[in-house]
Amino acid sequence: MADETTKTIYVCSDAVGETAEAVARATMRQFAGEKVRVKRYGHVKQEEEVLAIIREAKENGGFIAYTLVQPELRETMREESIRHGVRAVDVMGPMMQAFIDTFGSAPKYKPGLLHTMDDHYFRKIDAIEFAVKYDDGKDVRGLALARVVLVGVSRTSKTPLSIYLAHKGIKTANYPLIPEVKPPDELFQPVPGRLVVGLTMDPERLLRIRAERLRSLGLPGQANYASPERIRQELAFVRDVMERLQCPVIDVTERAIEETAAIILERLQEDSAEEGV
Repeated sequence: MADETTKTIYVCSDAVGETAEAVARATMRQFAGEKVRVKRYGHVKQEEEVLAIIREAKENGGFIAYTLVQPELRETMREESIRHGVRAVDVMGPMMQAFIDTFGSAPKYKPGLLHTMDDHYFRKIDAIEFAVKYDDGKDVRGLALARVVLVGVSRTSKTPLSIYLAHKGIKTANYPLIPEVKPPDELFQPVPGRLVVGLTMDPERLLRIRAERLRSLGLPGQANYASPERIRQELAFVRDVMERLQCPVIDVTERAIEETAAIILERLQEDSAEEGV
């Protein structure tokens, strides 16, 4: 249960609710100093469920972000949230209305179309399983099978970035570069269509992240893992490896996962366009 200082955004959907949650979390990142959690209610089918969510939001002083495509549920949410004095944000409604007004089309009003089990859905599932299997250099064979390979020192967001790209259907493997361990030959072998990306970070920021990580594990923050000397050594090592790879390098110091992923996706599009020429 959240404490008194934690605020709550309630996500309500007659499908899964991933769209509204993604928008909510993107908004939360703009208010880093606030303690906010997201509570998601998916597959809402009855007006009584909508009313229960509104009552809970009112009781806890939160607001609601919703993607309800069923007209009766959307109307209930609009009317009852106003009546109870709860702020409710219609994430999908304005876009649907713009589509109707501009193109004159009628929506299907079918929940969950975003998650229809089409080819893209199965590509995404395969990519997620791939990212988990070949995470953190667990099996170097994945380096030759991946569309994207991420390399960098510990705590440069390799794993979350791999999972994010996997949700876009991109098979991604990542490998941690450590001075004491020789990078595998598979990393340097040319693979058609593969993109290797180096991730780096400002030493001071990396130091703070590692120290916090150690504290969260109940370990002393002054361990070698979080020492300035060790971090400088690791960053110098990865610079040499990345130069050998001749790969693009992204500084993730001030970048959200989505920003870094956007750079990689753009590079993939450019590479695909060149291959098609």
